[in-house]
Amino acid sequence: MVGGKPVVTWSVDAARTVADHVVVVVPAGHHPRADSGSAGAGACFGADLVVEGGATRSASVRAGLAGVPGDASVIVVHDAARPLAPPTLFTAVVDAVVSGQCGGAIPVLAVTDTLKRVVEGVVGSTVDRDGLMTVQTPQAFDAVTLRAAHAAGSDATDDAALVEALGVVVRAVPGDPRNVKLTHPGDLVVVEAMLGSVRP
Repeated sequence: MVGGKPVVTWSVDAARTVADHVVVVVPAGHHPRADSGSAGAGACFGADLVVEGGATRSASVRAGLAGVPGDASVIVVHDAARPLAPPTLFTAVVDAVVSGQCGGAIPVLAVTDTLKRVVEGVVGSTVDRDGLMTVQTPQAFDAVTLRAAHAAGSDATDDAALVEALGVVVRAVPGDPRNVKLTHPGDLVVVEAMLGSVRP
């Protein structure tokens, strides 16, 4: 829970600003029950459909893709663990894809810290950070392209990597430093504190 409601609900609400249909992918065994107060086992958290994911991130995305209507032209993939992603970020990545100049769009932030390559506790070298970016979600893709990228069943740390492997252009749009990812328990405290600056 964050800000009085489930973390995933914040992400669903933001996704609704650009999406006609929202699919939430949950870990195996965490599918909401039909008697949980939702319209049924298929819908919860404000989503149109809830499905169980797979053993990897990519497998989970493929499970979600199976629930996306076939006539969708743009598909947005977002980590629910980023509840502070503002609606403007969803709009930015979708607009980039709709422009027709790319097959995908991702939000990025420039790396500002010095980077070191460390092996067994010993600094081996300093990495040139020029051009290096950290990547966020939401990420938007041409629907046909994203489905093709997942057709081989490959795994990657994000969907853009699979699309890049097809030789498709992926554009970078400015990310949002407030779009933090919940990774450690202490991150919940940070997100609670930041909530008012991102959402009304």
